[in-house]
Amino acid sequence: MLRTREPGSLAVLASTLLLGFSVAFSLGQNDTEPVVLEGKCLVVCDSNPSAEGGVTSSFGISVRAAGAKVAFSAVRGTNHEPSEMSNKSMTIYFDQVLVNIGNHFDLKASVFQAPRRGIYSFSFHVVKVYNRQTIQVNLMHNEYPIISAFAGDQDVTREAASNGVLLHLEREDRLYLKLERGNLMGGWKYSTFSGFLVFPL
Repeated sequence: MLRTREPGSLAVLASTLLLGFSVAFSLGQNDTEPVVLEGKCLVVCDSNPSAEGGVTSSFGISVRAAGAKVAFSAVRGTNHEPSEMSNKSMTIYFDQVLVNIGNHFDLKASVFQAPRRGIYSFSFHVVKVYNRQTIQVNLMHNEYPIISAFAGDQDVTREAASNGVLLHLEREDRLYLKLERGNLMGGWKYSTFSGFLVFPL
């Protein structure tokens, strides 16, 4: 004789199978694969979840706020000679901010500080004006040079040293531009320094 299961038992069994499938699916995703839901939150399936920047469940699913966006772009709008401060530190200073989402770029110090661990993109374009000297510009990461760019053509009145890079940063890492060689006598109007968070880790 065939025995039938109670409706309540079938519901429990179906719920258990569905939960098991959902957990297996979430754990089977690639590390830190983002899924955006209606622009409200960011769900990241992570086999090594971190509490930094989000709430992590026991299944390794990290939920982060979609508003945690980071981007900046600064420009040199004036062509004044380098100040005594910049001559001592050789830091390249900017005087206007075009974009500063998250407010992690300090205009006065012209330093970007990473608010969280992640992959970031940076680019710079430093112009020398009426200056026949070769300049070398370094992108500095916590006081250490990461990439450089040069401008040394003596037959032009304006020339730019430009470069870009992707970097894996930790929280509170600092990035700024430093004049390693030459000088910016004559000014550096229209120079730019930009960066943004590609994705968190």
